[in-house]
Amino acid sequence: MKKTKLLYLSLALALFFGASQKTIASMSGYEKVTNNQRVIEALEMLKGTAGEFSRKAILGQNLTGKPMKILFRNLGELSRKHAAGDALGWKENGQLYIFINQKHKNAPIPALASLLSHEALHQDRYNSISEETYAWSLEAYVWLQLKEKYPNLGKGNYHPLVQRENILGDMYKKANYTSDLIRQQIRMNPAYSDLPPNSPGFVNK
Repeated sequence: MKKTKLLYLSLALALFFGASQKTIASMSGYEKVTNNQRVIEALEMLKGTAGEFSRKAILGQNLTGKPMKILFRNLGELSRKHAAGDALGWKENGQLYIFINQKHKNAPIPALASLLSHEALHQDRYNSISEETYAWSLEAYVWLQLKEKYPNLGKGNYHPLVQRENILGDMYKKANYTSDLIRQQIRMNPAYSDLPPNSPGFVNK
């Protein structure tokens, strides 16, 4: 009898927590963006940071007026030049997507949050050195904000996405919290060699 009661209690708790997660996703509008709990937690983590703008953009306050869709994916399926990338903003048939490299499926949630703050800024088919500089700088700043909130964040963690965030954060700090070093790095990156200096909404003044 005791075992039966415990089984019913376990089932009830599982159903309760499952329903709670669905309710949180539904109330916040995240169900239109993703069904991945880690991504939902990453988006929640952007609240109160410089990435709040990106969170709202993902939920629909963007150039299309529709929520972006976030998926983990093999980026090499989209194009060879994106195969080794960490994430990619994509627009197709009026729908904005953020594709995160599937190797980051189990990345620490704060690192995913920082990456999403970057990718949410890509909302059209036009890109530029200025846009990438702004996006990378925002990602670095969000990461530094999260590190202040969670002092042990990134220490002793060798996940490739954490390493990326630490590098960006260090560049941003070394440049006295400006985008100067990040801009230099982007200009030297072969992946961005064909980008124009500016694009709509992103002009280097």
